[in-house]
Amino acid sequence: MPTLAFVAVLLAAVTHSTWNLFAKKAARSRHFVWLYSVGSIVLYLPIIGWVLLEQRPHFGLLQMTALLGTAFLHTGYSLALQAGYRTSDLSLVYPIARGSGPLLSFVGAILLLGEHPTWVAGLGLVLIVAGILLVAGLTREPHRAPKVGVFFGLLTGFFIAGYTVNDGWAVKSLALSPFIIDFTGNLIRVVVLAPLALRDRAELAREAREYARPAWVVSVLGPLGYILVLFAMRIAPISHVAPARELSTLVGAYFGSRVLREQVGPARVAGALCIVVGVVSLAFAQ
Repeated sequence: MPTLAFVAVLLAAVTHSTWNLFAKKAARSRHFVWLYSVGSIVLYLPIIGWVLLEQRPHFGLLQMTALLGTAFLHTGYSLALQAGYRTSDLSLVYPIARGSGPLLSFVGAILLLGEHPTWVAGLGLVLIVAGILLVAGLTREPHRAPKVGVFFGLLTGFFIAGYTVNDGWAVKSLALSPFIIDFTGNLIRVVVLAPLALRDRAELAREAREYARPAWVVSVLGPLGYILVLFAMRIAPISHVAPARELSTLVGAYFGSRVLREQVGPARVAGALCIVVGVVSLAFAQ
């Protein structure tokens, strides 16, 4: 993986785990996804205007298909993730989602995009997934893991894999701007969720006041982190970038222990080390 792509993935890992922490704090909000999506549109609209004027991108049938695909998949991802945070712990839902997502992305990049990862990249993926299972505690007492948390974690991972392959195709083969891809997802998500949000205006106004800070944090860091990932996908194999993103699990585990006061035992430390070694394997895989 090129050094520039690796640095982008590292920065994306920090931003991603940070906004997920704030999303967890707003887990009780019914309209949080709509609120932060509106915020992202407002904040990133000037950049989109500049991209459209400077690059004058072509929007043919394939480009529109990719943009509709990313909108659908990101909407499903956002709703599944927030539902998981309402019903279970950050330290359970987040690792499962981040672990199952790259596994499916890795397979998808090979089967659908024709990538040929090396055995070192495959080893890195195995270490990352194993590390995430250890961090989540599923290797010790899986029967104690709340089934609803596991379900929403896996569902979120499914959407992660879907948008990773779709958006990787969009930036690599269709040359779409990462800014346009992320902005389109937010724009369509706002339109789709608007009827539900606007029917409940009193509650929407209350949540806008109560969760203003988390919403603005996610509005800034959500697009920023994913745009960095899309940039990395342009210059590195998707089958390497997707698993390397899971370095965010380390930061998420730290936030869970220090900020949310969740217990972190030896298994989670071992899992974190597996993730680090796996990411290094992907970074240096040729």
